[in-house]
Amino acid sequence: MRTKSKWSPGPGVKILGVALTGDDRWIVSAAGSAIGICPDCGRRSRRRHGWSRRSLRDLPVQGQSATVKLLVSRWRCAHGECARRTFTDRLPTIAAPYARRTRRVGEIVGLLGHSAGGRPGERLMERLGMPVSDDTILRQLTRDAAAAQRSSEIRVVDIDDWSWRRATSYGTIIVDLERRSVIDILDDRSVESAAKWLRDHPSIEVVSRDRCGLYAQATREGAPKAKQVADRFHLVQNLRSAIEEQMSLSGRVTGRAILSEDAIVDAATHRRRARLSHRQSRQSETCRPANAVSLPPGFGRPPSWRQTP
Repeated sequence: MRTKSKWSPGPGVKILGVALTGDDRWIVSAAGSAIGICPDCGRRSRRRHGWSRRSLRDLPVQGQSATVKLLVSRWRCAHGECARRTFTDRLPTIAAPYARRTRRVGEIVGLLGHSAGGRPGERLMERLGMPVSDDTILRQLTRDAAAAQRSSEIRVVDIDDWSWRRATSYGTIIVDLERRSVIDILDDRSVESAAKWLRDHPSIEVVSRDRCGLYAQATREGAPKAKQVADRFHLVQNLRSAIEEQMSLSGRVTGRAILSEDAIVDAATHRRRARLSHRQSRQSETCRPANAVSLPPGFGRPPSWRQTP
């Protein structure tokens, strides 16, 4: 057992002891402040009402996982006119209420989950000494996205269709272009759902979309004051289509006319047949007996076919 102040997960926490268990896990015993501050009236209180324990997963030490066993107090408010009679120690810089890991571990979980995903993030967190499940990583991403959406207004969005199942069912994806993050995914691709979503977010000033009339109509109905612009991807796609069309008509760039669609299909069919015949010939050569002898040309033909000297 050893006590060191550097094991503290944050301010306001006093370290009582550090121990290494038999399964190579660090257990840090800690306690909260000796004085409570009421969150409503701001009065200090030394009247302790009870105790509670919190177990927080913290950053690893020497490759081994570390857990903080935190003892927090519940206090009585000393101010008689305060509506709050009892309150618990608040440690906002260390961990959120009801959280099972410290904030610094939660930031790493969100970072790895955003870059690697659920199961790859789970394997990497296990290797780093901070085991966490893939479901927890996805929940962390959802909470971070919801908090970011509540804390800031959405001004510039991109709206486009989203394929749930290719060529079968489509939805709508909405992206915050200023923060480069997905805001919401709608179940269908319709004017009504997109317009309703835009009406629920009146702070939107710019809507980037494709050149389809569906989302243009949705923007006119849901956000009539927003400015509509064409996104860069579809502009480049339209430019490419226009260039290919002009090249196929004139053929001046390459000096020869570009093949039409029918010619391209015929060429692809010819290549496919050539590959098939080549594969069949290779299979026939493979199946030929090993002791087969190559006969000279004309051997075995009828006598009338042989050339006379």
